[in-house]
Amino acid sequence: MSVLVTLIHIGVCIILIMAILLQSGKAADLAGAFGGGGSQTMFGPRRSGTLLSKVTTICAILFMFTSLGLWVLSGKGGKSVVSGEAPAKAVATETKKEPPPAPAQPQGQTQPSQAEQKPPASVPEKK
Repeated sequence: MSVLVTLIHIGVCIILIMAILLQSGKAADLAGAFGGGGSQTMFGPRRSGTLLSKVTTICAILFMFTSLGLWVLSGKGGKSVVSGEAPAKAVATETKKEPPPAPAQPQGQTQPSQAEQKPPASVPEKK
């Protein structure tokens, strides 16, 4: 349904743009630029509606209704994109601290084997 309303909306938009651009303004002549138009009304003389002005009015009304229709249809979905997904599990990763590398030994000394090395002191857990 929303595809149909969207297509109608796009068609109305294109027709409305063309109808507005093809119309000439009310004050198309030079006298209209200075307020002269043969009438003392605020917005210029009232003329009979042309075909383009009627098309513009109809398209403007259709544009408003299709805009409201698209707004109503956008709220009907209501489902989230991730509605079917399970929540992410918090993965606790413990980082093992490795002992720092042993300092460089002078040439005459040897490093002790792993069996001779002391295990790192463990820190008791706090409760």
